[in-house]
Amino acid sequence: MIDNARLDLLFAEYGRAIAIALVVIGTLALVASGWAVGNPSTTTEAQYADEHVSTELHTGAEVVQDGTLWNEGEYLENNDVYMLNDSPELTLEPETTVQSEREDVSVDDTEVTHELEARYEATRDGDVFWNESHTVLEESPTVEDGVATSSETIDVESYRDRQYELEQELGGVGDVDLEFVLSVAYDTGGAEGTDEATTPFEVTSTAYWLGDSASVSETATQQTGTEETTESRSLALIAGLSLLGTISLAGAVGIVRRTPVDETVARRKIHERRYAEWISKGSIPMWIGNYHVSLDTLEDVVDVAIDTNERVVHDTQRGLFAVVNDGVVYYYSERGQWEETAWPEMNLSEHGDSSGDGDEPAITPEEMDLEGIDEFSDLDEEGFEDDEDVWKQL
Repeated sequence: MIDNARLDLLFAEYGRAIAIALVVIGTLALVASGWAVGNPSTTTEAQYADEHVSTELHTGAEVVQDGTLWNEGEYLENNDVYMLNDSPELTLEPETTVQSEREDVSVDDTEVTHELEARYEATRDGDVFWNESHTVLEESPTVEDGVATSSETIDVESYRDRQYELEQELGGVGDVDLEFVLSVAYDTGGAEGTDEATTPFEVTSTAYWLGDSASVSETATQQTGTEETTESRSLALIAGLSLLGTISLAGAVGIVRRTPVDETVARRKIHERRYAEWISKGSIPMWIGNYHVSLDTLEDVVDVAIDTNERVVHDTQRGLFAVVNDGVVYYYSERGQWEETAWPEMNLSEHGDSSGDGDEPAITPEEMDLEGIDEFSDLDEEGFEDDEDVWKQL
């Protein structure tokens, strides 16, 4: 066990509180370690899936007469331009495609509605001051394999005639523009919405075409569920808690074994080490000095030694610290006054109790090694007669 006076003093003052605290910390650390082992961490992560809905307006026209460019009966699809005499009728086909990453929903269950309007707008300097609309197509087609298609065929010349009629009414005040407006409403079961696309419809005396590609698309992200992932907690955390618990409990046991500690002895040891350069071990005779001054602490004795430039003598047998200066003995002893330190402390427990019933003495002359010593056996006339005379001489 570590011999440290400061630790002894600390344990003497706070040993019980420290031991209790270490027991509590150790117990909590071990309980936490066991809990960490028995309760792995669980992470919940949301799962998402994308649903993509796109719509495009397709066009087609059948050739009604033989010509230089086409033969009668041919069907033209998504041409950039159509000749009015060869293909007087135009077929408009909104087509919606539904794609989904969700496994719990079928794209064929999606509800789709197509609405196509023809809109005439009277404009002046780019600003619209009049408009007229009528529905060309309104249909809710069935989705098959993720595709929903509607279809409507129009007479192109009728639109050209209406546009010409409106221009005549305006008398050159403004221009009349014609456009198709496509609206798509959808409901996939997880997402719903409405998209709109507009494209100019240009008609001349000889040809017609759509000014832009009328297409819209939208992607919706839907939460499809959650996924839980279970992982063991950090091994470093578990090992750290276990180590902390073990060390704390071991420390508490060590403190209990080390206590009780005499606080006075611990403080004296600290002072001995602190003032070791002023203290020498030796033997202090009982008769030395004319005056004996008892001091309260070892520190006081050391202060006297420093002031008088003397050394402190530590008599370990008498448990005495003393400084001798000009016939005055300044001393400190835990055993009490000067006279009480006259004889060294003796532990006689190992020799038994002298008050026992046995006939043998507690300590025999042989054990004290007094055989053969006859200094006091034969006293001459000038010797001391009794103990009283001896003490008077002393």
